[in-house]
Amino acid sequence: MIAHHVLFWLKADTTEEKKIAFRKSLDTLQFIEAVKMYHIGTPAPIERAVVDTTYTFSLFLLFDDMAGHDEYQVHPLHKAFLDEFRVCFDKVIIYDAH
Repeated sequence: MIAHHVLFWLKADTTEEKKIAFRKSLDTLQFIEAVKMYHIGTPAPIERAVVDTTYTFSLFLLFDDMAGHDEYQVHPLHKAFLDEFRVCFDKVIIYDAH
């Protein structure tokens, strides 16, 4: 199992309309066959010193194996998402774990 967790910080001038479109585009990634589980979220209202709530969106995906992860990376839906929205990224951090 490969866990792929992406945290997105969108640029401060990203409009609400663009954030809605961003979220909808993230939703399309669930249709990539290699994706076995997905979750899209925003920071939970948890106030603890060790909890980072500064990001805009969180994307969490599970793959059966590294081959599934690699398939996802080159899939047309993933590429389309990046092509349209990478200009909105202020910062992105990815954690991959097995």
